[in-house]
Amino acid sequence: MKARTVRLWSVVHTWTSLISTVFLLLLCLTGLPLIFHHEIDELLGYAPQPEAHAGAARATIQAVADAALAADPGRVLTYISWDKDEPGIVMAFTNNTPDGLADSTTVRAFDAVSARLLGPIGVGPMLIVLKLHTDMFAGQAGKLFLGAMGLLFAVAIISGVVLYWPFTRRLRFATIRDRASRRVVWLDWHNLIGVVTVAWALVVGLTGVVNTWAELMLDQWKATELASMVAPYAGKPPPVHLASLDDVVARAKAAAPGMDIAFIAFPGTAFSSSHHFAAFMRGDTPLTSRLLRPVLLDGETAEVADTRGLPVYLQALLISQPLHFGDYGGMPLKVIWAALDVLTMIVIGSGLYLWVARRRKRRPVPADAFAKRAPVPS
Repeated sequence: MKARTVRLWSVVHTWTSLISTVFLLLLCLTGLPLIFHHEIDELLGYAPQPEAHAGAARATIQAVADAALAADPGRVLTYISWDKDEPGIVMAFTNNTPDGLADSTTVRAFDAVSARLLGPIGVGPMLIVLKLHTDMFAGQAGKLFLGAMGLLFAVAIISGVVLYWPFTRRLRFATIRDRASRRVVWLDWHNLIGVVTVAWALVVGLTGVVNTWAELMLDQWKATELASMVAPYAGKPPPVHLASLDDVVARAKAAAPGMDIAFIAFPGTAFSSSHHFAAFMRGDTPLTSRLLRPVLLDGETAEVADTRGLPVYLQALLISQPLHFGDYGGMPLKVIWAALDVLTMIVIGSGLYLWVARRRKRRPVPADAFAKRAPVPS
């Protein structure tokens, strides 16, 4: 590679890394506890646990909905969801109105068998960590900003890979020059750890970028696919009396054989129309359990109005989410994700140190420096 090309890639690597450094350290620091957020919530007592019901029949979904409304008088149900990793719990979302602000949402867990209230969800210190990691408490603008930092991080990784060979071609792989200066030793460690973590860092960085675009993707889906699904019912008033949720569940499962319900969106919410329920179905394999298929049902009769698969860009979003946090392979994968996160922080920190050390080395010496240190003749 020509020296001029190497210098150009070096400039790209340096400045994309420097610009994103502070925010990448924030993302790595907050991302580390989020890998274990289920375990931390359980340890701190913020994770409701289902009751023990050996062989007991599950409560009807309508019974859970009635319990949720009784726990939040004067509010309305907006969503009911099921965590595939915690089948003994049903989560109910309530708000002041169907299209109320997200910050006004209350999420509570109910026992899937007794329909008894177990406690709130989404409270405690991990909520603060999650907000810092996703948008820095700046809403959509914060998400897009962090997405831009993620793209810079990806460019820094790619440029680092391009520079690896020119700077290490005379060294054996994994060589650490212990007898060299401290700066050279740090450079060798920076290069080695960077190469070890390059694939993981690129995957996590790019999936994080995709996640910051989630709201934009959902808005696009609602403006196109969902609008097409509800077009035949344009002008139809909101339902006066909602259909039984048990009927909604039964008909949604019949419309999507072999699939189970991930969550139900009530009429008037962001994921449905003013007149329809939307049941989002998922498969039972490791891959299909991450992909959703919406089934639109009449709000008064529970009759199926339409069903279709999600577009490719939303499927990519759904697949990227578990990849980002490594929460699809149990505790062993979480430990690996955490170790790689720590190593990435070392790469980022060592890169910052190398830049500062290089600046100090290039700093010009004042003209009178030697005169001040020179001995005075007698």
